[in-house]
Amino acid sequence: MNLDTLLNTEILNGKSIGDLLTLDFLASLFGNVLAAVLILLAGLFLAGWAKRRITNLSKRHERLDETLFEFLGSILSYAIIAFAFLFVLNTFGVQTTSVVAVIGAAGLAIGLALQGTLSNIAAGVMIIFFRPIKNGDFVEVNGQMGTVKNISLNFTELASLSNTQIIIPNSEVWGNTIVNYSIYPTRRAEWVFGVGYGSNLKQAEDIIRDTIMSDPRSHAEPAPFIQVNNLGDFSVDFLVRVWCDRAELFQFQADMKRKVKEALDAGGIDIPFPTRTLLQQPSGEPGSTANTVD
Repeated sequence: MNLDTLLNTEILNGKSIGDLLTLDFLASLFGNVLAAVLILLAGLFLAGWAKRRITNLSKRHERLDETLFEFLGSILSYAIIAFAFLFVLNTFGVQTTSVVAVIGAAGLAIGLALQGTLSNIAAGVMIIFFRPIKNGDFVEVNGQMGTVKNISLNFTELASLSNTQIIIPNSEVWGNTIVNYSIYPTRRAEWVFGVGYGSNLKQAEDIIRDTIMSDPRSHAEPAPFIQVNNLGDFSVDFLVRVWCDRAELFQFQADMKRKVKEALDAGGIDIPFPTRTLLQQPSGEPGSTANTVD
């Protein structure tokens, strides 16, 4: 039955053309609204499912960076929701090309107003993709030292050695030198031990070597470096370099300072300290001097 026949039939039944058009409009609107709701629900479901699938990849494989996959999942989720929104507009007859043009113009204006924020986001994307640092690393960035707690698109959060929060904008992280102390499994500990000029240098070197290398935290490979490297004003200085596991570095260095000092004392090796000589001329005795040593 065509439209003319339908109209003629309904008019004969006592319905006006306005009533018929109103019913047709309401039916069309209801269909569009129902389609839009279904599209939105499908888009939200698909976006959530895709994000979970991507983020779960990092949880199943320990070598994959969780932050990177969370970021990729969020990007895919937002993209799916954006396409679903465009489909919804299309069901109501809206020209999506004009909408995209308006969004592009608005994005340009917003981008000019938020240059600093966008530079942080761009730097955050680079950090997440190239991963110079990751959660749990002990780093030094822009003069700040601490453990990485969180890397977001806008900033990087560190916890200092005293467990205070440090927030660094990502543009300052990516644009500065990054020192990552956690990237390699071993670290090199370094000390300078001074002995008196009258000490037996061979004996002092043996005591230092035996004390440090007898500790189980010391690595025999690479070989330790123990050599006289400076003749100071008050002492002959030994430069000592020994490798150890990364996690043991700070405690290892602190322990060895005490143990080497005690071993040198037990071996009769003099550990000098700065001295000062005062020349004093007693009153009433021109030309005479007295030496006082601190």
